[in-house]
Amino acid sequence: MEALRLQEVASGFASPVFLTAPAGDARLFVVEQAGRIRIVENGAVLATPFLDVAERVGSGGERGMLSMAFHPRYAQNGFFYVYYTDRSGDIRVDRFRVSPDRGRADAGSARNIITIAHRDASNHNGGLVAFGPDGWLYLATGDGGGGGDPQRNGQNPASLLGKMLRLDVDGAEPYAIPAGNPFASGGGRPEIWAIGLRNPWRFAWDREAGTLFVADVGQSAWEEVNAVPASAAGLDYGWNAMEGAHCYPSGSTCDTSGKTLPVLEYGHGDGCSVTGGYVYRGSAMAGMRGTYFYSDFCRGWLRSFRIANGAVTERRHWQVGSAGNVASFGEDAQGELYLLAGGRVLRIVPAS
Repeated sequence: MEALRLQEVASGFASPVFLTAPAGDARLFVVEQAGRIRIVENGAVLATPFLDVAERVGSGGERGMLSMAFHPRYAQNGFFYVYYTDRSGDIRVDRFRVSPDRGRADAGSARNIITIAHRDASNHNGGLVAFGPDGWLYLATGDGGGGGDPQRNGQNPASLLGKMLRLDVDGAEPYAIPAGNPFASGGGRPEIWAIGLRNPWRFAWDREAGTLFVADVGQSAWEEVNAVPASAAGLDYGWNAMEGAHCYPSGSTCDTSGKTLPVLEYGHGDGCSVTGGYVYRGSAMAGMRGTYFYSDFCRGWLRSFRIANGAVTERRHWQVGSAGNVASFGEDAQGELYLLAGGRVLRIVPAS
């Protein structure tokens, strides 16, 4: 199996937290936590931001502009979606449109898609917005913050916190409810796709295998990665009855029936905050296709595994050194993978 290394692609960013690109576009779009989106083109960071809405973003700690998603038909409609916390601490997803200049968004085109109150604590904001293989818009929220989910939002189907949500942003304004959502006919908020999350820090689909990977940051003992069928609605990832595959609080008993257990977990002797990545489907590392990569914010290592018949196999710890505080992974339009750490964008490449 081939060796890997981390190749610096660009640097000088201010707290970069996400990277993505529209389909068929060679540029990289890098989200900075304070509320800006920067473009890397032909290896250079363009001086003018693609979008700068720092004046409406509440940034610092776990708050800020946390991700973006291009509409699948971005080339036709120019729409993209931004997940951020506003000056009040609330979670917002806004839609913007690119301007006639492809290197600049129209900051005045903002339309709010959803706002979720989040004022009890500044942490656990979740942070990813992404289009699924079904064409719907997904976002994953944190449990509202504090320690141990004091409001029990994770298990409350009437709350949008501690959840994965699924929205139809191509139907009614600002969104419609996809018919397959588990509470579309009642029993909970119709936007909900899955419950029981603490602070999901990145989820991703394997486009070829039809698997959804969800990395959820633990409380005090266990970090977890889940891998489930992308079409499975209404899953309960367990928080705050469980942390990883263990009852929470430690030493307590809990009912695990109906809970989705992680396929992989690691203890806090190994890290402190999981950073979920992607299943590699690019071409530069042919031997890595089908491999899921992940990291940890505190340790900066690079690890991977594969899923075979629902079980983890081929676990690897890559000897690439520590990247520092790995805030996020990113994926470009060609399926190549990146790490964002310490103001730098690093591409995962073959060592030779």
